[in-house]
Amino acid sequence: MNPNKKLVIISKEKIFKKDNSLYCDNIDIKSISEGFSRNLKVSVIAVRSNIIRFHKINLEQIEIASNIFTFLFNIFKTFKNKDVNYLLISITPYTFFAYLLLFIFRKKIFVYLRSNGYEEYKHIFGVFGSFLYHVMFTIISWKANFISCRPHLLNGKSGKIVSPSQLSNKWFHSHKKPNLNKIQLLYVGRIKVEKGIFSLLKIIKNLNMDIHLTIVSAGKNNNNHNLEQKNVSVVDFENKDDSIIQLYDAHNIFILPSFTEGHPQVLDESLSRLRPVIIFEEISHVIGNRKGVFVSERNSTSLSKTISHIMNNYYSIEKKIINNTLPT
Repeated sequence: MNPNKKLVIISKEKIFKKDNSLYCDNIDIKSISEGFSRNLKVSVIAVRSNIIRFHKINLEQIEIASNIFTFLFNIFKTFKNKDVNYLLISITPYTFFAYLLLFIFRKKIFVYLRSNGYEEYKHIFGVFGSFLYHVMFTIISWKANFISCRPHLLNGKSGKIVSPSQLSNKWFHSHKKPNLNKIQLLYVGRIKVEKGIFSLLKIIKNLNMDIHLTIVSAGKNNNNHNLEQKNVSVVDFENKDDSIIQLYDAHNIFILPSFTEGHPQVLDESLSRLRPVIIFEEISHVIGNRKGVFVSERNSTSLSKTISHIMNNYYSIEKKIINNTLPT
């Protein structure tokens, strides 16, 4: 690539500023921006967060906006540089208006689709949410170049498919033997409705099993601790040097309760540590050729059976997981 070529990454991602350093919630923003910066001059335009985030972005050119107007103005300021490409991360109202601005000024636009916006908006806003996303997707698809982690996210449009991963060699070595004396479930992700965590908590209340669920959130939010119940704990965690590996090793089953997912990297992280994964029917498409991923119905009876099957056959499942070929 041309090292003088410029790339502006535009996202609704919320970024927290502390002592002149910037932190994000979703590690994708960190890895994408830092990865491209090896070959391009990269800048990021995102939204200000008042909540502490833990993934430090090692990039100098980051503009954070407090509202949609400053967000769009930050984009407009980049127009003085002619040799620039623009990468929109996901389709949101913010990135939709960014697209319209870029389209008017005839800029080269790429859009990275990370998850199923139709399903996400449906779970957040109901039927109207799906319609809203469809309108934005249709308009953006006229001129944008799509990149996606799953073919179905393109909704019939042309685009390039990628397989994102945070896995380094460290994830595949020094495995720890699981403690099977008690069922220890782990969820790593954001505390949002579409991620299914609230649905999971309701199911767990009705489980007649001796289990414990640890929720690992990549950001400090005082509301997180309202999620805690008798057999549930919430951990605000800063993942330094892949220290989160220790959390995977300390649990014996990873659970991903999302209603919608494109390419959940936490699934591969768990499998790399030889820990089985439970998902629900809505995202069964993410399994692919992976061994060690089990599908449960979204109710306590089915989840109980799935957990019991895994615990009763743990070591035979572990042998199958070893044969997975995971993206690095």
